[in-house]
Parts: sequence; structure tokens; C-alpha cells
Amino acid sequence: MGLLFNDFASWKEYCKTENVKLFEPVLEYEREQKGRSETEVWEGLSRAYGVMKDAVETGLAEDMTSRSGMINNGAKKVYQNKITVLSKEFQNLISRALAAKEVNSCMGRIVAAPTAGASGILPGTLYTVQEIHGLSDKKVLEGLLVGAGIALIIEQKASLAGAVGGCQAETGSAAAMAAGAMVYCLDGDVDQVFNAVAITIQCMLGLVCDPVAGLVEVPCVVRNASAAAIANSSAQIALSNVSGVIPVDECIDAMGEVGQSMENRYKETAQGGLAATKTGQSISKKVLIQDIEILPDEESME
Repeated sequence: MGLLFNDFASWKEYCKTENVKLFEPVLEYEREQKGRSETEVWEGLSRAYGVMKDAVETGLAEDMTSRSGMINNGAKKVYQNKITVLSKEFQNLISRALAAKEVNSCMGRIVAAPTAGASGILPGTLYTVQEIHGLSDKKVLEGLLVGAGIALIIEQKASLAGAVGGCQAETGSAAAMAAGAMVYCLDGDVDQVFNAVAITIQCMLGLVCDPVAGLVEVPCVVRNASAAAIANSSAQIALSNVSGVIPVDECIDAMGEVGQSMENRYKETAQGGLAATKTGQSISKKVLIQDIEILPDEESME
């Protein structure tokens, strides 16, 4: 099956012709390309989803203070806040996305889906939608396969790396994966799943990667929360049969074009955007001094 499909149109056509569900070609790809049995694929997905859920729970239960000090238990503060802007469910969604990403920033165990910088989005969204709708783990794992298929096509047509395409390639892709997976898990059809991806990409298009001090902390953590919210809104819009107008493959092409034309200082170099602000530069100097101070001296190395 090669690289699965080159575009979403081919994926849809294959499912229609073969009369299979959206996740099934991705499952077959895993079996053929990775040499795994179907049982092994499901077991691997189950372990990955278990790590995602553990990251959410760890981030909401344990101390999440990063070495730089920029991350300081933000997820717990959101989760425990008695003021709910919309609803407790939305508050949970945001805090869970924050929690899983804070675990990454504090050197904990996460699933890079599709990258470590975007590792809070799928856990936050899928954990919450499963809780609200009482979804089975099997259904969520099928959704993860759909998300993986989405990522494979984005990787071919654009990029999943912030150093190549900016933050739109990382949190944008993860949000698109999450939106598509949620629509699938809620029994949306193929057009609705792909429309959710298209709408998400439209909302995330052009987002720069500007990590303060070169660390995947600010603004990365809060962007995971906002991307989870965008994934949620895109899923709701798509399930309501509101068209994104621009087809999903054209949205991904646009994402690739924007990424190619983006200046290097906005692609994970910490030379532009928030990283280049006065405060960002001050933090960067402090972090550099901390790193120098912990280096062992020559005598201790002998």
C-alpha cells in the first residue's frame, strides 16, 4: 500500500470502492509496512492511549514545575478554578490538554502525536469526548488510527515539524488529527471527518513556531489548550454539515505553501515572535546562565 494514500480524495475513494471503514486502510498499512499482526497493532494503540491518559492524570495530580520556571502547575489551576467560562466539560478539555503537555515540558512520559510539542491535544480531546459520550476504548483506538492516517497525508503534502512549517505544522496538525478522530468517534461520515480536518487547518494556518528560550514551553503549552478548543469547534461545525468550502486536500496544500514561504526566524529558531520580545530575551539569558551553572567543572570531570 506504499505510503498509504497521497491525498484525502484517494483515501475516501478507496473506502467507498472497498466498502471499508475509514480506519481499516490505516490498520492494513500498519500491518503491511510494520510487519505487525492485527492484534499487535491494537495492543500498541492501547498502550499509547494508556500513556496519553496517564499524562493527563499525572499533569493534574503531580507537581508540574519546569526547570525554567515558565511552567508552574497551570493545568491544575485551570482544572480547579471555580469560575467556568462556558461549562465544566470545556474547562476539563482545556485543563487536560494543558496537563499532558506540561508533563512533556517537565520531562515526563508522553506520546508524541504527532510531535512532543503538540502532545497535549489528542489526550485532552479524546479523554474528554470519551468521558462525555461513554465511548468504548475500541472506538477511541479506531479514532487514533484515523488520526494517524490524517497525519501521514499531512506529512507528505506539507509537514509535521515546526522547524519546517511553523507551529501550524505541529499544533495545527495535531488539532486536525483530533478533530477528525472526534468526528469519527461520534459516528460522522467520511465527508464530515475530512471537513473537520479542513476547517481546523483553516483556523490554524500561518501559526508561527516561536519558543521562548528555545524551550517547548511558552507559548507551546497554552497553544495545546487553544488547539484542543479549535479541534472541538471544528468537530462540532463539521458534524452539523457546515462546509469549510475549501476541500481538505487544498487546505493541506495551502499549509505547505505557507510553511515554505515562512521566514526561518518563525520556524523553531527562537529568533522571532514571542522569543524575540524583551521579556523573551531576558528569560533566554536566565535559562542560559542556569545551564552554564550546572555544568560540571574540569576538576570534577577528571
